[in-house]
Amino acid sequence: MEQRGWRLFAMKTLDRTAAAIGLLAISPLLAAIAIAIRATMGSPVLFRQTRAGFRGIPFEVMKFRTMLGTRDRAGNLMPDGQRMTRLGTLLRSSSLDELPQLFNVLRGEMSLVGPRPLLTLYLPLYNAEQARRHDVLPGITGWAQINGRNALQWEERFALDVWYVDHFSLPLYLKILALTPISVLRRRGVSHEGHATMPYFMGTPPSGSVTARPSEPGNHLELEGP
Repeated sequence: MEQRGWRLFAMKTLDRTAAAIGLLAISPLLAAIAIAIRATMGSPVLFRQTRAGFRGIPFEVMKFRTMLGTRDRAGNLMPDGQRMTRLGTLLRSSSLDELPQLFNVLRGEMSLVGPRPLLTLYLPLYNAEQARRHDVLPGITGWAQINGRNALQWEERFALDVWYVDHFSLPLYLKILALTPISVLRRRGVSHEGHATMPYFMGTPPSGSVTARPSEPGNHLELEGP
């Protein structure tokens, strides 16, 4: 069901309170990561990208930077796998790169739990059922993230997102939060098979199979969550 009215207010209040406490608790860790990124990759420390949020409204998501800005002779960014650093790999596999999104939670743009916010260019590619993933706030972690993460096919991932929308409750929200550290420690599904991040979603044909193509040079998708 769509989050609205008192449900949306209550969720944002819970999220913002938890995010504020979390940011205070991990501020030394955030500072240490920022210093390490600045020392090994230079500026900027944060990666910012426009994503589709609640009801498809665009917002700027924040993550710690994990890739170099290496370009080929033509001036195009190199493929993701060639730009990933050792520190970036560590941040991704441990999901520490997602921590700046707590500021997105404080701003009311995200929840701690919900479907991961994806690129705005996907909005016209969703079918009616898949588009329902935007009926709730996007999250730092979610039902799909603890059930396969980026190892899932796009259609599987969207089905899990919509299942969360239909079964949203406080117990489920707390369950996902409790299971997320286990998922992170297992470090499964950090990337899709054969890719440094994820292939593009190209829409779902009538047959039900998802069409995707590999990331191209310069396509810094940064799609994964914990």
